[in-house]
Amino acid sequence: MHLTTTPVRPRLGERVTAALTRDPRTAPHATRNDAVLAAVLAAVAAVLAAFTDTLRHPDALGWTLLLAAHVPLVWRRRRPLLVLAAVVVLVIPYHALDNNHGAPVPASLVALYTVTVTQRPARSILVGAAGLALSLTVMLTFGDHKQASDLVRIYGWVLAVLFIGIDVRYYRQYVASLVERAERAERTREEEARRRVAEERLRIARDLHDLLAHTITLIGVQTSVAAHVLAADPERLDRETIAKALNDIADTCRTARGELRTTLEVLREQGAAAKEARGPLPGLDGVPDLVEAARLAGARVTQTVRTGETTPPAVGAAAYRIVQEALTNAVRHAGAEPVVRVEVYEEQGALRLAVTDDGAGEAGAGGSSSGDGGFGLVGMRERARSVGGTLDAGPRAGGGFEVTAVLPLRGALEGAG
Repeated sequence: MHLTTTPVRPRLGERVTAALTRDPRTAPHATRNDAVLAAVLAAVAAVLAAFTDTLRHPDALGWTLLLAAHVPLVWRRRRPLLVLAAVVVLVIPYHALDNNHGAPVPASLVALYTVTVTQRPARSILVGAAGLALSLTVMLTFGDHKQASDLVRIYGWVLAVLFIGIDVRYYRQYVASLVERAERAERTREEEARRRVAEERLRIARDLHDLLAHTITLIGVQTSVAAHVLAADPERLDRETIAKALNDIADTCRTARGELRTTLEVLREQGAAAKEARGPLPGLDGVPDLVEAARLAGARVTQTVRTGETTPPAVGAAAYRIVQEALTNAVRHAGAEPVVRVEVYEEQGALRLAVTDDGAGEAGAGGSSSGDGGFGLVGMRERARSVGGTLDAGPRAGGGFEVTAVLPLRGALEGAG
């Protein structure tokens, strides 16, 4: 199976999220846009100074201070507090010289708005109050009370800007929190999807291992039987025994081909179609077939199956695969014509199973599986853990090998509900 990945274009939601969360200080063309804004505000200020309040036309120094107060606005997003301080430092002497008091107001409000949007509300209110106190002090020191009253009226707009900026800040924080929650939810969905893909891949790998190991072992044993009959007495062929061995091989291949087709169809389907393609899970009703296949391979198997009608499908499938792998190991490693006992029964809210052999050969049923880097015992333990159960496997005290598992029924039933 060859898996390939292709680059995927970001979804619309991802592009919107990136736009909402982009830092305005590092956004493309931010400085250029602020420079254009500063130039526009400077032009507005010049018009106000030239055509309003004709008694207070700025002189050369006034014009210099007025236009210079707009220059710091180019960097208002990068250093909002410093920009506001620079504007205040230039505007206060402009007012002190009794120039047109309305001309620098737009630039001052923009600088103050930038501070209220980017700083904490308490700091913004403190900055506004300090600016008002400083301006009143300058007006009362160098001007008259009428100028001070004009400044108080102007500061009505200042307070409005303060509250608008704070409200915009809270709104942006609210939007950012929504975006963050959406991103977190999307990450959770993607992680869940990756987890499910990994689980499905592991399940398919276990199924393929169990199927191929079981089938190849049976075919190998049945082929050995046919080869032994052919080599034992070539002049007197036991055609019936050879035909039976070949028919058993053909039946095993047909069964394996059907299970393999069902497993591979899952890889070609998605969503609900995959569940339909998977078909019913193997269960405890298939244990007699496993026992019969092991008998055909030469093992002397006895079985005891006592289960109720409430066994969850997942537990039944796990038990089936554990028995299948244990019988495969017994046929492969327990010697010629091993004696194998299979017990499956329910007790104390759990399905218990045991597969034991007499270990007549040089290695027990688990010898190779656990010692040559195979995945037999690992796969059985994963099967048991997948339904919250446990599995033990190892040599018996009196010889042979034993596999025991306890698969709880209660948790599986609740999970299925």
